[in-house]
Amino acid sequence: MVRIVPLPGSLVQTPFTVYESRALGVRPKRLRAHDLSDGGRLIYLPAGRHLEIAERARVLAAATPGAWVSHETAAVLTSLGLPPWMGECPTIHLSKPHELPRVRRAGVTGHRVRCIPGELTEVDGIPVTAPPRTWLDLAAELPLNYLIALGDQLIRQPRPSLELRSEPYAYKDGLRLLIRQHPNMKGVEKARLALAEMRVGADSFPETFLRLALLDARLPEPELQLRLDPDDRRSPAADLGYRRFRLAVQYDGAPHLTREQQSKDNRRDEAFRSAGWAYFKANADDLAEGFESMIARIKRSRIRPV
Repeated sequence: MVRIVPLPGSLVQTPFTVYESRALGVRPKRLRAHDLSDGGRLIYLPAGRHLEIAERARVLAAATPGAWVSHETAAVLTSLGLPPWMGECPTIHLSKPHELPRVRRAGVTGHRVRCIPGELTEVDGIPVTAPPRTWLDLAAELPLNYLIALGDQLIRQPRPSLELRSEPYAYKDGLRLLIRQHPNMKGVEKARLALAEMRVGADSFPETFLRLALLDARLPEPELQLRLDPDDRRSPAADLGYRRFRLAVQYDGAPHLTREQQSKDNRRDEAFRSAGWAYFKANADDLAEGFESMIARIKRSRIRPV
């Protein structure tokens, strides 16, 4: 029985390139052992193990000099959020500058693009487009409402205690400049339309879709993150509403299902109702029907279309 020499610890159970194995002194003969499989040009994989998107992205980028992860795959790695029909990444999206040939290999969707300094970042050592550039790259593929919702996530104010950052991914002025710097990109006109409809204050895609549904129903532009007492930062806040009509709307998604969050939500709900506000709560069922029933109830309340 032939004894298999153990791989260096950093290569065990992870995909790697031939460059990485050479740097660690692994002999070519070792790469032909049965615990490894051929992952295509310059790549070796742990045999029989399913690879996560980040693992595939890392090794494919490492095996492709000059390339970076982009488009749908970049959105996944930076947790931007995507429509339900995207995000599985059957292929990894890799981009290269225009002056280099397009990436052509199994498991990769290649792009040749114009990239400006500052549009790339790293995620766990993987070169990847920064969130604003990813938003622009996806403009050609995403429906307008999803592009607006994704843009809202770029410009919202993060929660430092949860996200380990204190600044938004982008500001509208910066996105406006980004669009001007890429006038010939496919989808740039859609991005310009989306930018005009983006607002700071939506913490999730459904909140954006709720706001857009209200506007499509010819209701006024709602105030986002509507505090019951605007002068008190500790005052309860609803996702959106109309102060002059004393009407608030809250979308309760999956994060609101925990016991702790439900207790906070109950106190918020009671505060608005005790103050005499008309108060509406939406959920995934309302989202699935485009908020039609809820909007009908709102119109029958104390608000009128514009």
